[in-house]
Amino acid sequence: MAPSPRSSAPPLIVLPARMASTRLPGKPLADIAGKPMIAHVVERALEAHVGPVVVACCEEAVARAVARVGARAVMTDPDLPSGSDRVWAAVQAVDPEEHHDLIINLQADLPTLDPVLIRDVLGPMSDPGLDIATPVAIISDPGEITDPAVVKAVVALRPGRRTGRALYFSRQPVPHGDGPFLHHIGLYAYRRDALRRFVELPPSLLEQREKLEQLRALEDGMRIGAVVVDTVPLGVDTPADLEKARNILAGG
Repeated sequence: MAPSPRSSAPPLIVLPARMASTRLPGKPLADIAGKPMIAHVVERALEAHVGPVVVACCEEAVARAVARVGARAVMTDPDLPSGSDRVWAAVQAVDPEEHHDLIINLQADLPTLDPVLIRDVLGPMSDPGLDIATPVAIISDPGEITDPAVVKAVVALRPGRRTGRALYFSRQPVPHGDGPFLHHIGLYAYRRDALRRFVELPPSLLEQREKLEQLRALEDGMRIGAVVVDTVPLGVDTPADLEKARNILAGG
């Protein structure tokens, strides 16, 4: 039997980016060490050597910045409700023949990202029973355990294993009892059909309660695999985060 068109294509990395951030307007173009933030993230995605990199944006200025660092920009509807919807719109635009079976949703506000994480998130997808994969890291700072801005993941991990099934995500310190807590990192690998199914679903009750989009997938019975990684990239959501990123990447 001949392989399907998707089987030979590498994963497609898509970065959803928009200027209308509530807490940090214009952040894709925020200057960090002489380059816009989106350029730093694109460069790290390219350095992963996983597959083609696409930025789903809705402003021409962002598209021009993306083109200057060697990635493709796709203009998407500014009224789309979420980054996942923006990713799916870009996938349909650049790959209408469905060659790419694996789609990586990489947030465009992770300028300190280690490219290894992009490769690591693909590891669990060797299990054909998984729909989605995402990285987690062991929390070392006790203050993060009770910080609602740090999303905790409940993962069924066997002793000595670094991958397991994600059972729940919460802004609260879960699970109860002795043992490590896991910091969820907002990077996802989707099977194409799973991404399509996900964006077609309405927001779920737990998703709206916790304000965590990935709970929509769990509530619908999708299987999410998690991989434990060693580093947590800095997510830039506020002016203070932006200053931290500038300090980290100064001269880099």
